[in-house]
This record gives sequence, C-alpha cells and structure tokens, in this order.
Amino acid sequence: MQHCLRLIFRASIYCIGLWACQHQNTQQGTPPAIRTYTVEQFLNTRKIFGSAFSPDELKVMYSSNETGIINAFEIDIEGIGQPKQLTFSKENAIYAISYFPKDERILFKSDRGGNEITNLFVKEKNGILRNITPDSTAKSEFLAWAADRKSFFYVSNRRDKRLFDLYEMNIADFSEKMVYQNEGEMNPICVSDDKRYVALQKVISRRRSEMYVYDTQTRKTIPVHPLAGDVVQNPLNFKPGSHVLNFVTDKDSEFLYVKSYDLDNGTTQEVARAEWDVYKMYYSRTGKYRVEYINRDARVEIKVYETATNRLINLPRLPEGEISSVNISDSEQLMAFYVNSSKSPNELYVYNFSTTKYVKLTRSLSRDIDPEDLVAGQVIRYSSYDSLQIPAILYQPHAAKLPGARLPAVLWIHGGPGGQSRLSYTPLIQYMVNQGYVVLAVNHRGSLGYGKTFFAADDRKHGDVDLKDCIAAKNYLQNLGYVDTTRVAIAGGSYGGYMALAALTFSPQAFALGVDIFGVSNWLRTLNSIPPWWEAARKELYAEIGDPRADSVMLYNKSPLFHAHRICRPLIVVQGANDPRVLRIESDQIVEAVRKNNIPLEYVLLPDEGHGFSKRENEQLVYEKILRFMDKYLKNTPPAM
Repeated sequence: MQHCLRLIFRASIYCIGLWACQHQNTQQGTPPAIRTYTVEQFLNTRKIFGSAFSPDELKVMYSSNETGIINAFEIDIEGIGQPKQLTFSKENAIYAISYFPKDERILFKSDRGGNEITNLFVKEKNGILRNITPDSTAKSEFLAWAADRKSFFYVSNRRDKRLFDLYEMNIADFSEKMVYQNEGEMNPICVSDDKRYVALQKVISRRRSEMYVYDTQTRKTIPVHPLAGDVVQNPLNFKPGSHVLNFVTDKDSEFLYVKSYDLDNGTTQEVARAEWDVYKMYYSRTGKYRVEYINRDARVEIKVYETATNRLINLPRLPEGEISSVNISDSEQLMAFYVNSSKSPNELYVYNFSTTKYVKLTRSLSRDIDPEDLVAGQVIRYSSYDSLQIPAILYQPHAAKLPGARLPAVLWIHGGPGGQSRLSYTPLIQYMVNQGYVVLAVNHRGSLGYGKTFFAADDRKHGDVDLKDCIAAKNYLQNLGYVDTTRVAIAGGSYGGYMALAALTFSPQAFALGVDIFGVSNWLRTLNSIPPWWEAARKELYAEIGDPRADSVMLYNKSPLFHAHRICRPLIVVQGANDPRVLRIESDQIVEAVRKNNIPLEYVLLPDEGHGFSKRENEQLVYEKILRFMDKYLKNTPPAM
C-alpha cells in the first residue's frame, strides 16, 4: 500500500547545552536522552513524490500532502523561494503528471474518495480545471507523451471495464483516437517514437509473462521473442528513434535483467545485469543517458550511464540517504531525483550534468523532529522453521541500549502478496520505534527482490509457510536480549493485514496483539470481487493464491473469517469505506465475528478513503489509535502466554 530530509540545526544556547549534556552522558556510558514525538509531529513531515520539468526547465512540479491532502506543487530549480501550490483540492487527492510540452498547463489525475477510478484533468493557464476523460465509471491512466510532443497516450477501460485500450489525445483540441483495442488481456506498455508499434504485455502467472507488439500499419498483433516454459518477459520501453524494444527477463537467471529486441532484424542483446533484480531501465529523450534501477537487498540503487560511451556518471553521494528516483529533462541538461532512507523522507534535488552541481529543493522532515532521535533500519537475516534464510529490516529503539531493557516489539508485514519492505522512510514505523517499540519488518518467503525461487516459495501456501516465517522471527527477537517476546504484535497493511489476521487465527498463541490495516479476511470473496480492471491479472492471482471455484476448500481454510472463533488476542482493524480491492464487508464481518469472542477489539472505519491514505488527518487518526491500542494492551498489560 507504496514514500527524505535534513533538519536545520538550531544554533541556540539551549541546543548547545543539551548536546553537551548528552555528549557527557554518552562518555559516561549512559545513552543520551531521546525526545519522543507525537504522531502529529511525525505526520507534519511532508510526503512528496513525482517530478516533471516545466517547458523552460526552470521549475519542477511534484505531488505533496503539505496541505493535508495530496495536491500538485512546483518549485524553482535553484531552490529560491517557497513551493507554489498549483491545485487546491480539499476532498480528493490530486497526483501531478506533467506540464504541457510548450506551455505551463498541467496534466494531473484524481479519483473519488480513494476508489481508484482515476480520470485525467488539465489545469488551463487561466486556472480552470478540465476533466478530459470524464467517464466517472472508467479508469484512465497516462502512459507517455508522443515523441513529437503534440499528443500523449493513455489507457482506459471505458469500452470494457475488464480491459484497457490505448488512446492518443491531441493536445491542441483534445480530440482523440483509439490506437489499440484490447481483445486478449494484453496491456499496452509503450509506443515506438514513430508510433508504428505498441508493445503489449500478457501475464500468465508470476513465473510467466509474454510480449507482443501491435503493428499500427498492418493492424496485426504478433508475439515478440516467444520462449517456452516459465520465463518472465516484460516490455519496458523503446529505445529513442528506433524499433528496439527493451524488456526485463529472468531467462536462465534467478534475478531480472534487461535485454533488447530489434523488431527490424529480430536480434537480441543484453543491456543491463546485476547480482540483484534490474527491474527498470529507461533512456533520456534522445537516448543520451541510460538509467538503471536495481533492487539491492531492500535498497534502491540507481545507475546513470552515458549511452554512447557506456560511461557511468558519478552521481553525488549524499549523507541523508540514497538516490531513489530519477527524471531527466527533455534538454538532457538537468536531472531531478529523490533521496531518502529509513530515517529520512523523500527530498527532491536537481542535478546539472554540465556543472556536476546539485541543489536541494525541499525540506520534508518536520522541523520539530531532530533526525538524531530517529532510527536507521538494519538489514538482517534469520533462519525460519526449515532453515531458509529470511531477510528483514530491524529498527532498534534507542531505549534498547538501556541496561536491562525488555521492550515490546512489532513485526511489520508488507503488502502484496509479493511486496517488499525496503529501507525507505515509513512514518508509522518511526513513530512506533520512537515510542519504545522494536520493529522488525519481515520480508517473508514470497517477497519481491530475492530471486524468483524465493518469490515463488509461498505460491498456494499463503497463511502457512509465510506465517511460519513470521513466527520464526520471534526466535531472532529473543536472541537480541532486549525484547520481551511475550509482548510481540504482528501488524501490516493489505496482504500484511491478512497476515495479522491469519496469525491471530491460525497461531492464536504466537502473538500478543494484531493490527489489521485494509486486510483480507475472506479469500473466496476477495478473489471473486477483484476490481474489473484487474482482469488481465486474474489468472495470475488465481495461479498464485487459488481459484475460488476449483480451490474453494483451500481458500476457505486459509480465510480468517471462517475461523474467527479462534482469535483470543486484542485486535484493531482499519478499513477504507471506498476500498475497491479489499471491500468494506471484509472488515465489517471479521469485526462482527470477533466481537463474539469477548476480547479487546477496535474498528476504525474511514468513510473517505480507499486502499490507503490520501488525507493526513485520517492517517493521524489511525496511527494515534494504533499506538494507544498497543500501549494499552501490549506495552502496559501484556497477556499471559
């Protein structure tokens, strides 16, 4: 359900004195006093993401929740002055996409209350907002600008809610035409610069995907580089000015790497490979630079090459964290990028290729928070029940250094299935750690980023082998010496919410408390009610988790709702009323069932959210309730084990 910083140090006598006292205590062997913060202070940290250069390349547009809900902002590339707010929604989140190529109209998308049915909008130069895909029942998503910058491509399911067709919209008059009609569950991914070819992806399962191209001249769809067996082949983009299609594959490899296929002569070539997944790669507008994204042990590693010489560009090394996202301007002179880490939220920078200088544009962390009070995550490994090594990220509170410390702990389980916890800033985790909870973010088997064998190791075994990985984490926590393993909670969002429910249901004595945020309680219903626009992924989900018809008994047995009488530990449930992925009834029914057990239970229903948080006030409400619940039933009154 998937978001960098530096504090201006206050040069006051008070702060200098405080530092001196802390330094003296450290010298004497006593850990320095760490200030604790409210959830409001943590959420006063801005959440920012996305970047787009203005036509004159003097400004960058991005999305931010600075006003309490996500809106579009712009800022001068020299960092001069304050960010300027461009959209002013108070109800629905607005996600910035791009300026127009020749003027400062802006393109953005928005849904209604988190229902994920996004429309595309234009903000005209006079400030008027215009919905250019106004069907409120259809989901529209921006794909890319055409190479000539006179139009853009987008996908929409307005013809058939199960399938996405490809459209081209002329920006002079907003007239449009259908480029590709999807008749075979093949999603349009990218278009060649001359608009002749549309690359398509067909997902068969998590282990197999196929590539096709639609030829707009012959109006035929043909397979590209077909291979037998379980091989992933996913289109990425066309190399600028050519018919060379770049794609990621895992053929004969545990990890993804990038290859290219020339549609003109049928030749293939390896482009990028690493010891981890190279999961994305793109070229700047004319192909001068090539950007590679590597998922290196829960960290995002980015490499930028000069294409003609294959020379690696030495990007700046920054103390706040690692570069996590890159966008090169059309002139290929500037590069916007984000830096973050587990203890520092996204910060936006601009780098000049000619001067090799960079400018920091934002300051996201709340000025109330001293970054030294936060905790950096540490990647660790532990042995599961069958000796498989499970990667995880450990957040050790400063209080763990106190003599005789015996702290409560929280296992944080990511969404998915098939997601990954990474070393990026998570306000809820930092808030829990700041309040004295040890947090272990578990990347159980089935998580992304550790090879295809590990990724597939929980297929059709959800709520079983991955849950055993989580239970085994308690042994690791026990060996740390500062964790009270009678006070360990399990928490997560989306699939992580399901895992929390599954833990309390199928291993009711393993954890002291559960936190379910937008989690599945009934797999039979969820798999029968997935959003229609997920039709292309339906077979993949059924192959991975189970078919609600053919595997109804298996899915019944792994659905917490039907076994809720086993739950005997305190539980807090969070649900967005407009969630299209995990329907409200999922949480309504598990709450109704658990109430019969006469255990501590709290239900937080958000009437204006979907599968996640778009409003800061809702996020604050939820985090405060979670911490109060854990403080009451975990920190202060641990259950008898």
